[in-house]
Amino acid sequence: MNVKTSLLTAVFGQIIIGAWLGASSAPALSQQKPVAALDRVVAVVNSQVITASQLSRRVDMITRQIGSRPGQLPPADVLEKQVLERLIIERVQEQKARELGISVDDGQLDNAIGNIAKENRLSPAELRSRVEAQGDKYESFREQVRAEIVRLRLREREVDSKVQVSDADIDAYLAGHDASAVTPPEYLVAQILLRVSERASRQEVELQQQRGEDLERQLRTGADFEALRKQYPDNSAGDMGWRRADELPQLFALAVAPLQLGQYSTLLRSPAGFHILKLLDKRGGATPANTPIMQTKVRHILIKPSATLSEAEVERRVADIKNRLTAGSDDFAALAQQYSADGSAAQGGDLGWIYPGDTVPEFEHAMDALEPGQVSQPVTTRFGVHLIQVLERRQDVASPERQRQAARQVLRAKRIETATEAWMMELRDEAYVEYRLDSK
Repeated sequence: MNVKTSLLTAVFGQIIIGAWLGASSAPALSQQKPVAALDRVVAVVNSQVITASQLSRRVDMITRQIGSRPGQLPPADVLEKQVLERLIIERVQEQKARELGISVDDGQLDNAIGNIAKENRLSPAELRSRVEAQGDKYESFREQVRAEIVRLRLREREVDSKVQVSDADIDAYLAGHDASAVTPPEYLVAQILLRVSERASRQEVELQQQRGEDLERQLRTGADFEALRKQYPDNSAGDMGWRRADELPQLFALAVAPLQLGQYSTLLRSPAGFHILKLLDKRGGATPANTPIMQTKVRHILIKPSATLSEAEVERRVADIKNRLTAGSDDFAALAQQYSADGSAAQGGDLGWIYPGDTVPEFEHAMDALEPGQVSQPVTTRFGVHLIQVLERRQDVASPERQRQAARQVLRAKRIETATEAWMMELRDEAYVEYRLDSK
C-alpha cells in the first residue's frame, strides 16, 4: 500500500463529509418548504425525473455545508436553480455510467465509507451517528457515496484515461520555468460565468454577451462583484481556489497576470461562455526555482485491518511492536519485513527520500515532528496504523527526474480539468432536459 496522497480520494472525502456532516446550526431550507410541494417533479432528464423533495434535500445539505459562511450563499431562488443544474448533470453522468455497465458493489462501498470515517477520525458507527444526527437517513448517505464513486469512475474512463502528456510537453514546460528562474505565482480568483451552450443560437450568444457588457459597466460604476455573481445560476459559491498560472486555462492566466488585487478582467469569451474574473489574492512568485527543499529519509511499519485482523487486533499488534522497538530488543527493518502490510516491507519499510506533500497529512505531520532515529507513536491514516522512523534529513533541490514528474502532474491535472468541463458540457447538451421548477 502506497502512502502517497490521492488527490481524488481527498477531494471526494471532503465533498461528502462537508455536505453531510456540516454545521448543524445552519438553516434547513427544505424545512421551510410546504410539505404538499415535496413530491412534484421539477425536472425531467431523459427518462428520469428529479423531484422537489430531492432538490430540497440537496439545497439543505449545501446550506449546512456553508454553515458559518452564509454570505457565500446566493439568494434562495438562485441557489435552487444552481443546485437543480448540478442534479441534472449528475443524473446525466449516472445514466451514462449505467449504459457502460459501471457500478459499485456493497463491499466496495463499505470500504469507501470506512476510508471516509478514518479521514475524519471517526469509527463507522460514529460516522453513521453523525449523519443521522443531522436528520438524514444513513441509507441515503450510502447511496450518495455510491453515486459519487460511480461518477468518478466514469470520468476516469471517459476523460482521465484519454489525457496524455508527452515528453515534448514537459520539455516546453520546464524550459519556460527555467527561463523565468522563479516559482510560478499562485492566484486566488473568482469569476462571473455567463454560460453558452455549444448549440446556442447566434441570438443566445449575443444576449449573453450583452449581459456581460452590462456587468462590466456596473462594475466600473462601483457595483459589488459578489452580489452580481450570485445573480446568475451558473456560478457556484466562493472562489476558484488557489491556482498557479499553469493550472488556469490559458485565457484566464493571461487575463489575471496584469491585475492588481481587487481588480477585474475585461469580458472574456471561452467555449464555456463569457467570463469576468476578479483577482482576490496573490502569493509566491519570488522564490528562486533552485531553492533547497527539505527532504526526509523515512521508513515505516504499516498494519491495517483485514478480514482476519480486527481493528482491536491491529492496535494490539502495533503497541507490541512499538514496545519491542522502545526496548531495543528488535530491529526496525526486520519487524517491517515481518509485519508491514505494504510494498515497502521487502526494503525494511524504507520509503526513500520524501518531499513535502508526498504523504498524507497525518503521516507528514508525525514525520516532521521526529528527530532522526526517533520512532513515532502509532499514527492512523486511511491506509491503516503506522509506526514511523526518520533516518536522516537533507536540504537539496529537486532532482531532474522529480522536476519532470512534477511538471507531468501539473500539465495532466490542467488538461483533465479542461477536458472534464468540455465532456460534461457535451453530455449535458446531448441530454433531453425539461424544466418544471417554476410550475405549480
